[in-house]
Amino acid sequence: MTARRIRTVLGGALMLSLTAVGLLPAAAAATAAEKTSAPVPARGPAVVPTDRGAVRGAVSQGVERFLGIPYAAAPTGSLRWRPPRPAARWTGVRQATAFGNPCPVLPSGNGPRSETEDCLDLNVWRPAGVRAGARLPVHVFIHGGGLTNGSGAQNDESKLVRETGVIGVSLNYRLGVFGFLALPALTDEGGESGNYGFMDQQAALRWVRHNIAAFGGNPAAVTIDGESAGGWSVCGHLVSPGSRGLFARAVIQSGSCPSEPQAAAETAGTAFARQAGCDTTDRAAVLGCLRSASAGSLLDASRSFSAAFVDGTPTFPVNVREAVDSGRFARVPLLVGANRDEGRTFALGYIGAGEDAYLGFVRSVAGNRADEVLARYPWPTTSDAYTAAYLVGAIMTDSGLIAGIGGCGQRSLVRTFERYTTTYSYEFAHRTGPGLTQIPGYVWGAGHAAELAYIWPSFDNGTPIAPLFDAAERRLAHEMTRYWGAFTRTGRPHAARQAAWPAYHGGKGLTLSLRAGGRSVLIDDTRFAAEHQCSLWDTVAVAHDR
Repeated sequence: MTARRIRTVLGGALMLSLTAVGLLPAAAAATAAEKTSAPVPARGPAVVPTDRGAVRGAVSQGVERFLGIPYAAAPTGSLRWRPPRPAARWTGVRQATAFGNPCPVLPSGNGPRSETEDCLDLNVWRPAGVRAGARLPVHVFIHGGGLTNGSGAQNDESKLVRETGVIGVSLNYRLGVFGFLALPALTDEGGESGNYGFMDQQAALRWVRHNIAAFGGNPAAVTIDGESAGGWSVCGHLVSPGSRGLFARAVIQSGSCPSEPQAAAETAGTAFARQAGCDTTDRAAVLGCLRSASAGSLLDASRSFSAAFVDGTPTFPVNVREAVDSGRFARVPLLVGANRDEGRTFALGYIGAGEDAYLGFVRSVAGNRADEVLARYPWPTTSDAYTAAYLVGAIMTDSGLIAGIGGCGQRSLVRTFERYTTTYSYEFAHRTGPGLTQIPGYVWGAGHAAELAYIWPSFDNGTPIAPLFDAAERRLAHEMTRYWGAFTRTGRPHAARQAAWPAYHGGKGLTLSLRAGGRSVLIDDTRFAAEHQCSLWDTVAVAHDR
C-alpha cells in the first residue's frame, strides 16, 4: 500500500462524521485549582473586538461561543492556491452564532459535499463571564479527515471549556486539491506549492496570537491538539519554522509525521490537472484553467487525489519525520497517544472476507516475511464473518501500517520525542464502547477515532455515540477531559483523584492506558511492546510513512 493510498484511506469513507449531538452534563466537581479560576456567569453574550471587527456570540449551559469568525480572506479566483490573505474588515457588530461554511469537500462520513470556498473561519468558546484580561490557557483543536474532508464545526469545545476553565478554538482549513495541490507552475509562482491548507492553519494560529486576549485567553499559553490528519498537522507545526512561537504545548492523537518531496507532490498534482481537463504542457495556461474552473468540477476530478504535506519547501525545509528524528522541532511539552485497536476502523472492508483474502493481505504487507506474521496472527480453526477484519485490524494497528498510526509506529514516535522534550504517552484502551456506528455483531474495540466522543460529545458518525455511554464510560469521559484540560493549563496531565500520569522516560517508558470505570493504569514499555508484537514489527518493513 503506497503512502498516497494510505492517506486516501484516512480521508475516505471510513472517516467519521462529527456533527453536534448535544453535550453531556458536567460530571464531578472541578479540582480546587479549577474552581479558583472559575468565572462568574455572564448575564448575556458580550461584544468582543478583533483586529477585523467586533463579534457577538451566544451563551448556553455556562459556555459562551463565537462561531464562524473569518481569519482569512476567501481563497477564490486569483487567491486559489496562494498563501492566505487577511480577512476584510467589517463595520458594526458581526453576529457569531453559527458555524461558517465547510471548505470544499466530496461527501464522506465526515459530512456532505461542499463547494463553498469562502470557508476560512474559526470558532472560540470561553466560560461564560470571562472577559479580556483573564489570561486563561487556550486549547486549539485541528480536525482530522486525511487532509481531504472534515471541518472545525465537528469538535465542539464546550465540554472541555465548561469542565476545565480553558478557552477553546477550532478552525477550518483548505482541504484536498484546494489545500494541497502542488504543480511546477505553482512552485514557479510562489517558491513552493502544496502546503496551502497548512498555511491556513498557521494563519489561524496567528489570529489566535493577535486576538485571543480580547476573549480572555493567554496568547503565551496556547496548546495545539489534533487527531489523525490533525495529528499530522500538529507534528508539522512542531517542525515548520513558520509555526515557531505560536504555541506552548502540543497534543498528537492517533497521528504521525508524514510528508513527501516537492517533486513527488508535483507529479501527483500534474496527474490531477490532466484529470481536470487542463493542458499541463503550458505552465501559464494550466493555472488559468484551474483557477477559472468551478469548485464543483475540481472536486469531481479529485476523487483519487491524496493530500500530503510537501517538504523541501520554505514551509517544511526537510522531511517532517526526519526533522523529528534529529531533534529539529519545537521542544515544547508533548502529550502523544493512539488507540489500542486503531486498525479496526480501517479494516471494515474485510468484514465477510475469508481466509484466502486474509492470506493475500498478509503477503501484500509482509512479502517474504509473511510466514512469520502468520505465526503471530494465525487464522483460527473456528471463524466467522468478522475474523478477517479483526486480524487485518490487528496487523494494521501493531505494524503502524496506516501512516505509522498506532502500535509500534506510535511507540517509535513517542520514544523519539522523549529523547528531546518532556513527553506524556497514552493509549486509549477502552475496547467495549458503543463503536463509531452500529454494525450488528462487530466489535469495534478501541478503533481509530473512538476516543473523540469522550472529550467532544459532538462526535457522531451518523448515529449518537456519547449518549450511549454507560456510567463507567461517562466517568472515563470526565477523566479524559480533566487530563486534557490539565495539560492545556500547565503542560502536565495531572488531575487530582485520578490515576497518576508521569512523563514517559527511557527504561520503563510508562504509558497511561485509558480505561473506563476509573480503571486507567500505567503500563511499561515491555508490556506495550509485547501487546503490539513490536519484536516482529520493528524488523519488518511495511509501506507506511515514517
